[in-house]
Amino acid sequence: MRELRVLQVVTIMNRGGLETMLMNYYRRLIHVGIQFDFIVHRQEEGHYDKEIKRLGGRIFHMPSIRPGNYQKYFKQLDAFFAEHPYYRIVHAHLNENSSFIMRAAYDAGVPCRIAHSHLSDLHMDFKWLFRKYARLCMKEYPNYYFACSERAGDWLFKSSSKSEVTVLPNAVDVSQYLYHLPERKRIRRELGVDDSFVIGHIGRFNYQKNHDLIIDIFQSICDKKKNAVLILAGDGDLMPQIKKKVQKLGLEQQVKFLGVREDVPSLLQSFDVFLFPSHFEGLPVVLIEAQAAGLSCLVSDTITAEVDLTNRVTFMSLSSKAYEWANKLLQLDNQHKDTSKELKVAGYDIETTSQWLATFYNEYNDIESHVSGANIR
Repeated sequence: MRELRVLQVVTIMNRGGLETMLMNYYRRLIHVGIQFDFIVHRQEEGHYDKEIKRLGGRIFHMPSIRPGNYQKYFKQLDAFFAEHPYYRIVHAHLNENSSFIMRAAYDAGVPCRIAHSHLSDLHMDFKWLFRKYARLCMKEYPNYYFACSERAGDWLFKSSSKSEVTVLPNAVDVSQYLYHLPERKRIRRELGVDDSFVIGHIGRFNYQKNHDLIIDIFQSICDKKKNAVLILAGDGDLMPQIKKKVQKLGLEQQVKFLGVREDVPSLLQSFDVFLFPSHFEGLPVVLIEAQAAGLSCLVSDTITAEVDLTNRVTFMSLSSKAYEWANKLLQLDNQHKDTSKELKVAGYDIETTSQWLATFYNEYNDIESHVSGANIR
């Protein structure tokens, strides 16, 4: 079987949930003759770029998608596909902006065009109307509709019936996250939290992840549990603002900003509970990772109930007060549990889902082939 190159389209290959999921698949599919190339929409290097190049992947840089730049962007997209006519599969992960990629791929005659939804809402900002327009353009251009959850599929593909949407689980390598007491002790010692009650969060510092509420909840927890520590992993534009808030509240000694981490499985071992009060999500990979590590998770009810695969996820309304969140979090079981069987049964083990995706992609190793589009579940 000849090598098949799949064009993945993203914003930038940093260590976010979507990007981590793609790399999980990439590392397995390359062993069965499926190579990933990437279109990215940032000029700077992403965290995964070096690994992608080591694996033989190519990275093509496009300008950011923004209002006022659409016509120029469309021309560059058309030129790209004219210069690279050999791609048989384009898999776009830009949510509503995937419609632009799908249009260009359709015009170029790409036979397999996958639009993949990873969100279930839009943040109301100055781009909102333009993004809503982009979502309305999501009609005839894709011929496959993927989503990380049913809610994410409903949100992006309103005009499509549920039977047309494939829910592709945000699967992880479950074996990497199994509870290991020596590793827990090592990482807690490294972080200086040996005897602390550790609340963890992993996510980009932006509006979506709701760090303001995280700090308010933690302040309330500190009033009740003096040995509490909050660990925040990730980076983003709002980090300086959140650091100022922490300083203003006098919590500098109890809140640890770790930045981007490459050792998420180990880091999760150090947590006692996981806190995730996002304004909106699709189906977050990090919540699958947290459950794989056996953690109890307290999350906002804006996140789809589909994410609870282990009965370790508790949902709360964002309209609840911070002290109510704190009280609920302190009631959670803080012992790690082996959840590997539940995740495998639910289809969130990467070994199972990567086999399905390989079969799906390989239908297009022959330009004349067609796939049935059957749902993965």
